Amino acid sequence: MKRITVFCGSSFGNDSIYQEQATSLGHALAQRNIELVYGGANVGLMGAVADGVLNEGGKVIGVLPHFLQSKEIAHAGLTELILVETMHERKTKMNELCDGVIALPGGFGTMEEFFEMLTWAQLGLHKKPIAILNIDGFYDSLKALTQVMVDKGFLKPVNQEMLLVSDNIEELLNKMSEYVAPEVGKWISKTTS
Repeated sequence: MKRITVFCGSSFGNDSIYQEQATSLGHALAQRNIELVYGGANVGLMGAVADGVLNEGGKVIGVLPHFLQSKEIAHAGLTELILVETMHERKTKMNELCDGVIALPGGFGTMEEFFEMLTWAQLGLHKKPIAILNIDGFYDSLKALTQVMVDKGFLKPVNQEMLLVSDNIEELLNKMSEYVAPEVGKWISKTTS
């Protein structure tokens, strides 16, 4: 993997472990010569992961809509800042630039971005690894929800297994490096399987 997109919060949350782990992920990416693609801001976990990469001499590409740049949240130290018109263009560009995706803790925006990329993988639109760094159990309830989706017949187990999860950065990056997308795609059917 040459580049990984990270989706995460524009705030730090209420526990210092989130910022610490975001910074550590940035360090790990740079140490593996993996470039970071992210939302381009200097705030919250977004800024922490970017600073982590930059402090280790790595490269960071930010993708930011013009309207957010005007709010003065653009990170000034990036390797490259790509400005786009809309949030949809932002996600499309981040997808084009990356070889995989990691979600850190965040809110609605993080979930929306992450699930769109995961859905695209499920539909076979890309074969990139989609991962969650489960810091301090942040995503435990989401993992449980995916099992409910399987149990109730709304998600195939093969698609559930597409979601890579770990609370350990090195283990997560190794899982992503070894990932092979399933051959079975998602399709719409009138019958259940």
